[in-house]
Amino acid sequence: MNFRNFPMVPRVVFGRGSFDQLDEIISPKRKSDNAPFIFLVDDIFKDTGLEKKIPLKHNDKIIFVNSDTEPKTFQVDTLRDTIVQEFGALPSGVLGIGGGTLMDLAKAVAIMLANPGSSADYQGWDLVNKPALYHVGIPTISGTGAEVSRTTVLTGPEKKLGINSDYTPFDQVVLDPDLCTGVPRNQWFYTGMDCYIHCIESLTGTYLNAFSQSYGEKALELCHEVFLNGALSEEESRDKLMMASWHGGMSIAYSQVGVAHAMSYGLSYLLGTRHGVGNCIVFDQLEEFYPEGVKNFKQMTDRYEVEIPRGLCGALSDAEFDTMINVSMGMVPLWENAMGKDWKKVITPGKLRSMYEKM
Repeated sequence: MNFRNFPMVPRVVFGRGSFDQLDEIISPKRKSDNAPFIFLVDDIFKDTGLEKKIPLKHNDKIIFVNSDTEPKTFQVDTLRDTIVQEFGALPSGVLGIGGGTLMDLAKAVAIMLANPGSSADYQGWDLVNKPALYHVGIPTISGTGAEVSRTTVLTGPEKKLGINSDYTPFDQVVLDPDLCTGVPRNQWFYTGMDCYIHCIESLTGTYLNAFSQSYGEKALELCHEVFLNGALSEEESRDKLMMASWHGGMSIAYSQVGVAHAMSYGLSYLLGTRHGVGNCIVFDQLEEFYPEGVKNFKQMTDRYEVEIPRGLCGALSDAEFDTMINVSMGMVPLWENAMGKDWKKVITPGKLRSMYEKM
């Protein structure tokens, strides 16, 4: 048996206010005064205190990115080309500041600055040949696990699929819970549920092993503290959810996600549904596969009075349903984790259509 030798994030800083140490953290990685650091920053932070704290030196550059839509392969390629054309030489590194969209963009751009072609060429498993540029993840919302995962999920011309490779994980992550202050409640909940759903899918999957289980159980415990059981202060909640996201992301390194993620990729590809809310829309209908997990999920939505959108698929054409179904059924490792090698005996195009029709 061959065991995968997965990389982990080699350096991580955790603590309230740790963002203030960013200059100290990245300065040793600067190649020269003419090799800038590129900061990809969610444009929600434009003209805010956070922007003013970014330690720009020499010809460092901030590129503000709108995160209303999830990352696209053409967007990654455009960012790469823009950076190369402006500076002529490779930068010292790429830093992503924001939610899962910015984490994925930073990872993908760092890969594409070191590899030829289009990012669409690398959607899949272990297709990247050259190490990425130095890249740093600084999450400002918790739940996706993108800060620790070995994938960067992109929507391409033909599919929504990650660049899953040993060169994808960040070289450095800065976990500052203070950066998550003021996140709107619905967004906080949907993104936090991404972490919760990671745990449920990993812990009930056929790929489960002690490595994944140890991280998944801790992440689930923290999610229960934050969303179900506890009476935490806002500061405690931010701390614990940030660590739940980290553990939830680690829980799928040696495992996989499952039905909710496989189906939400279909929603996202066709309708542009954001990942967190898309997972919630799907998971809300998955009692058949995750009865206990869905029961607790509904309790959490009731507790926080969060509305799960419905009716998204009510007016879709047969061709549009087919597109979603094809994208979803293409996520073979997710279905195998959810129900084993014989998953196609359960999940047929007709079965998927009937499930999507509920959403």
